[in-house]
Amino acid sequence: MTHTRTQADSAEARFAEVFQNLGAIVRYAAARGSRDPEGIAAEVMTIAWRRLPSLPADDPRPWLFVTARNLLMAERRRTGRQAPLGEHHADTAAPEAESGDPAVTAALMELRPADRDALLLVSWDDLTPAQAARVAGISPVAFRVRLYRARRRFEQALSAQQGGINGPHTVGMEST
Repeated sequence: MTHTRTQADSAEARFAEVFQNLGAIVRYAAARGSRDPEGIAAEVMTIAWRRLPSLPADDPRPWLFVTARNLLMAERRRTGRQAPLGEHHADTAAPEAESGDPAVTAALMELRPADRDALLLVSWDDLTPAQAARVAGISPVAFRVRLYRARRRFEQALSAQQGGINGPHTVGMEST
């Protein structure tokens, strides 16, 4: 009996750690245009609880984001909104509430969805490029190339938004 209780306590403690990512999942879903970001996050946590033993022990965030991405794609299919042809992830919206800067928001919206998603995964969602590659469903090398190109395109779009007077900004520009 004691062994079973210890396992239950351990599972509850593990899930409490996983559950700390709820806000990040809500923000992820909202930034990618979900009609119900809280519902997506709740479903992610429900799935995480059911699959708790199979979640990565080191950092469950990439797994949680992949699950959220899959739920977002299912939401898009149900509502009739289609992701761009050839894209393997949900189309992303700009995180207006997060940036607080209309020029940043406008520059993000000018980017292709894959570029915008790469920047958001690293900058807003605080994932490493290797973790973000898992979420995007591509190799780490391919993700680093995508991120490099996205950063360049973002700098160009932001410079154009600001009339080129402030020079390049470094949102999400930390070295990888």
